Amino acid sequence: MSTKTTLAEVTQFLQQLAPLSYQESYDNSGLITGEPDWEVTGVLITLDCTEEVVREAKETGCNLIIAHHPILFKPIQKLTGSHYVERTLIQAIRNNIAIYAIHTNLDNVKEGVNRMIAEKLGLTNLKILAPKKDTLLKLVTFCPQTHTQQVLGALHQAGAGQIGEYKNCSFTLEGTGAFSPTDKAKPFIGSAQEAEKVKEDRIEVILPKPLERNVLKALRSAHPYEEVAYYLSELMNENQEVGSGMIGDLPEESDSLKFLQTVKQVMKAGCIRHTALCYPKVRKIALCGGAGSFLIQTAKKAGAQMFISSDFKYHEFFEAENQIILADIGHYESEQFTKDLIGNVLKQNFVSFASIFSKTITNPISYL
Repeated sequence: MSTKTTLAEVTQFLQQLAPLSYQESYDNSGLITGEPDWEVTGVLITLDCTEEVVREAKETGCNLIIAHHPILFKPIQKLTGSHYVERTLIQAIRNNIAIYAIHTNLDNVKEGVNRMIAEKLGLTNLKILAPKKDTLLKLVTFCPQTHTQQVLGALHQAGAGQIGEYKNCSFTLEGTGAFSPTDKAKPFIGSAQEAEKVKEDRIEVILPKPLERNVLKALRSAHPYEEVAYYLSELMNENQEVGSGMIGDLPEESDSLKFLQTVKQVMKAGCIRHTALCYPKVRKIALCGGAGSFLIQTAKKAGAQMFISSDFKYHEFFEAENQIILADIGHYESEQFTKDLIGNVLKQNFVSFASIFSKTITNPISYL
């Protein structure tokens, strides 16, 4: 029996972990180079894909690089090697090395980058700081009451009905279904050309948009009717499982300066730029891997006493307004443990290839 694993199988798994539809509009996550039917011989995991990382992949026998940041953010018109992005892509293509980016889609899932940071810092009671809208659907369908539990079971098994920490959620309402099968129909109930009325349940469940295909497949498979009546509606509800940043609590209050020193040590930061320590002690902490200044006001409204992120501009520090402590730990530093996250899930789900952490330090910033 072959243990071959294709590039398509790995990328499909990664897209279940962090659906591409969850990435931000400016992002370019997904497969950047490589062909889906390639056999994966080894995976090199990195924060950034650079020329040095591609050479490392070749030397270690890895033909797939999984990077957090996409090497290609903007369209390019030429591949002449005049820029580091072009040279990196040329090297990867020349050596048959695939590049896959898993960026803001991994930032935006609850079990993603921000949870990893929060756990490293010992936070509990974790919630997404800015839940996303437009990521949920409501499915309404109708089935004979004899098959309601069968249909619900299939829908739940496919991932529908998860609301926060509650699973197998649904709503049912009793009613009467009416129909008249034609001569060409093969009805589960009733006969051709005869009007029929059946006691049915109206079933409603909520599901994430990326699961639409699987949920509808499960519905059709479990439903007894030849023609399944259903409709889908987009919801404006906030999805508590998807969004930007994270907020949580320290087990107990901590001296602000001492906690910042702990953050510096745990996150291996060369330095921390921060605003005035307006809270002598802190407990409620917000954070965001990467550039998180767009969440400053959200963190304040959520009652966070400190917001840990990176890439704050000078004038953005003024937005603290002595209401929150802003702490900039550096972009690379805030996301460095993403490699561990990716590596752990790959090792738990694939045994036909080795997953290696890149030894190349791609942080372009040094500190004196």
